[in-house]
Amino acid sequence: MKGTNLVGFAEAARVTTTPDAEPADLIARCARGDQAALASLYDATAAQVNGLALRIVGDRDTAEEITGDVFLQAWRSAASYDPSRGSPVAWLLTIARSRAIDRLRAGAGDRRQLAPFELGLKAAAAEPGPEEVSSLVQRSRFVRSALERLSREQREAIELAFFAGLSHNEIADTLGAPLGTVKTRIRLGMGRLRDTLLARGGFAS
Repeated sequence: MKGTNLVGFAEAARVTTTPDAEPADLIARCARGDQAALASLYDATAAQVNGLALRIVGDRDTAEEITGDVFLQAWRSAASYDPSRGSPVAWLLTIARSRAIDRLRAGAGDRRQLAPFELGLKAAAAEPGPEEVSSLVQRSRFVRSALERLSREQREAIELAFFAGLSHNEIADTLGAPLGTVKTRIRLGMGRLRDTLLARGGFAS
């Protein structure tokens, strides 16, 4: 579902919406099939979701599509939301971050995909030859594999830092985690990532 379609859906449901409800209550109502609650949740949080998506993908139309996808996923998985694991906004932003990064990964030509490779990978030449292209692809695979070896918490913090360019404070807000915890996840994750890359050929040296 495109973001514009979801906006239309929200407009249609807004006639019975409760604007002052708390986001957690709105998610609970979404889990019970309350469409008006989805409209209220969209009104309350869409700007933050769209802002994060736009910061990651850098394109307004794509960010709007991602925003629509986020609220569609929130509607479908509302029953799985656990308040003890983070605030409603953090939950939505985590979905947005995942969707936006997936969109970047799908766009193989996007230069932002090379951001994590700055952990020691040399930038490709303006017009790389076949051997340079092959080497870059191989190294990219090593980095991806190394990222998958990290814990989920470490990987998502590092991806937000390198793919999205978020500050530690912004990552903490996005994940609903203490700032110190975020810094520790990034530090430990970067150490593991560097060790893995070094063991596979010295790419992080």
